Amino acid sequence: MLSRKTAQVALNTIWMQSLGQLMVLYFLWIFICGYSESERVQDLMSRSPLIDGHNDLALQLRIHHSNRLSHIDLHNVSIVATDITRLQAGQVQAQMFAAYVLCGAQDKDAVRLTLEQVDVIRRMCTEYKEFELVTSAQELRNSETRHKIACLISIEGGHSIDSSLPALRMFYQLGVRSMALTHTCNTPWAESSSKHYSVYQREKDSLTDFGKAVVEEMNRLGMIVDLSHASWDTARAVLNHSKAPVIFSHSASYSICNHSRNVPDWLLHELKKNRGLIMVNLHSRFISCRDKASISQVADHFDHIKEVIGAESIGIGGDFDGAMSFPEGLEDVSKYPALIQEILQRNWTESELADVLRGNFLRVFEEVERVRDQLSTNQPSEIQIPFKKAENPCRLVFRPPDLRSLPNLSSRDQHRPAGLLILAIVTVLSSLFMIQ
Repeated sequence: MLSRKTAQVALNTIWMQSLGQLMVLYFLWIFICGYSESERVQDLMSRSPLIDGHNDLALQLRIHHSNRLSHIDLHNVSIVATDITRLQAGQVQAQMFAAYVLCGAQDKDAVRLTLEQVDVIRRMCTEYKEFELVTSAQELRNSETRHKIACLISIEGGHSIDSSLPALRMFYQLGVRSMALTHTCNTPWAESSSKHYSVYQREKDSLTDFGKAVVEEMNRLGMIVDLSHASWDTARAVLNHSKAPVIFSHSASYSICNHSRNVPDWLLHELKKNRGLIMVNLHSRFISCRDKASISQVADHFDHIKEVIGAESIGIGGDFDGAMSFPEGLEDVSKYPALIQEILQRNWTESELADVLRGNFLRVFEEVERVRDQLSTNQPSEIQIPFKKAENPCRLVFRPPDLRSLPNLSSRDQHRPAGLLILAIVTVLSSLFMIQ
């Protein structure tokens, strides 16, 4: 028989060997699980690549390059957070590019500036073979099978149409398929969530009759109504009036971060009734209410909104190149897999995440088009905003000018045309005499 001491040594040896084996198995498990999670995300996103609801690359192209695409290569663009290489790395298959102009252009040249932004988006999405401009849900689906990055065009701010339904229709003809009713300024017909500008202040009139006409015309056209930047009262009024689902293209949860740009729970419930979509914004200020945020805090917004209205009402709208700061690890469009991995670790199913990545947006887009088809017999709206409502000194009243009100010409200007005529007659006569 073994002595007590020998037995103890043998047991210790066996225990140490077992512990070593367990440690090896543990680290092997960690390695395998870490690898499989990353692979699982890549596999999921390859099957359901992202449709991102909001990106401001076009704004940065104007700021840094004056929209001169010939001076840059969109495969690799410094300073900005978006280029073709990083979109591909982030598994972004479709991007809603915003045509945005500053609120300071309202009542001035907002329409011209917006046209120029639409032009640069159309150019970049037709001049690069990796991109494809799409204007329907079916074209969006088809672009995935062709392995293209689909480009959708949105207008960020109703001031871009200068309170004109014909201008809205012309933007639709140019390929615009979504419009945010406001940006950081009120329009004559809708109220912003921001108080930065004091223009068009109203009491208890967050969506005017003309504003309802804008929503109705967008429903008729098949253009997605975007409520990001709209006040809560305006959003509620739109949700009660729109026949089609609407979106918040880049907003987060007010319960997690009490910023006025975010959406409170009571409004989320109204959105659920509308069958609409909130596409979670990644701007740090809207995530943590501070300049710094983490991926975990972003995932908290997804968890909360899922708990309130379900995963079927959620999408992603990063706001890259529009916001100033983003969570650590989500600095540009290539980092989306890190966010999906964080959410996947929180017991979301792959089916739920596939809908968040693209399925939910496709459903909304298709329902917007179904409403358009149902309204196809309706004629284009001819409703006009009253001049006194627009308060715009640049709006011209279409009527012949009163000649009596025109400024008097100086005596020099009055004689100049006659002098030129006499000179012309003399020149012609001289020519004739020379010919003879």
